[in-house]
Amino acid sequence: MMGSMAAFTLNDTMTKTTGGEVPLFQLLFLRGLISISLLLILWGRLGPMHLRLSRRDWKLVGIRSASEVGASYFFVTALFNMPLANLSAILQSLPLTVTLGAALFYREAVGWKRMSAILVGFMGVMLIVKPGTEGFNIWSVYALVAVLFVTVRDLSTRRLSGDVPSMTVTLAAVLSVTVFSGVAQLATPWAPVSGTHWTAIAAAAVFVLMGYYFSVQTMRIGEISFIAPFRYTGLIWALILGWFVFGDWPLPSTLAGAGIVAATGLFTLYRERKLSRR
Repeated sequence: MMGSMAAFTLNDTMTKTTGGEVPLFQLLFLRGLISISLLLILWGRLGPMHLRLSRRDWKLVGIRSASEVGASYFFVTALFNMPLANLSAILQSLPLTVTLGAALFYREAVGWKRMSAILVGFMGVMLIVKPGTEGFNIWSVYALVAVLFVTVRDLSTRRLSGDVPSMTVTLAAVLSVTVFSGVAQLATPWAPVSGTHWTAIAAAAVFVLMGYYFSVQTMRIGEISFIAPFRYTGLIWALILGWFVFGDWPLPSTLAGAGIVAATGLFTLYRERKLSRR
């Protein structure tokens, strides 16, 4: 999970360095083509990859892939328009939203202590987003929508059968984003890509592929209550890279909100682990 968070944050950093000079859908399309090429080159080396899935698993893979498309669009749009650390801080609410989603849709038991922690955690998110203030903008809403899509993605991943190869799930995610971006890109003029931007896009493709693969592996094989806290290492990466690469540092209120979200998320996961041991 720590490898996944590092890879995703490095992908975000490489993507953000293009500065929006490459149109969004064109960027996602080019990144996807490189990722698919790498997947085909690595076919069989990182684990089995086949398409012999049950109808139920195909449905879950479809839901997961559609969620990946939505998450990519809203997340990358927000990434171009807000500091990396602020966006990462909002994403730290994922363990809370996944726990709440599992309770609502999978009927998993969530006691009053964890539910209280989730509510407090969402208050921390409000500190980061700052609704009703000068610091609030539409890009914060985009980040929240991205969290919603990633929550659906992770919940569907947890329901996949054990015999569905992780590489197949990874390929489906990358392919869905690439195809959608390729079609959407037809509505906008094709922009020239400089050598610097090609390097950034290629590096982003490598990192996003690593992030997808590590994330699928951990969500399917690792014990959720143990691995989920390591998501918060992504915030550390975002703070460091945001400062060194872009010169951004969050406001104290944003850091306070991120601290509340992380603390309540860790408490929620601690309670889940304690109850599962019983």
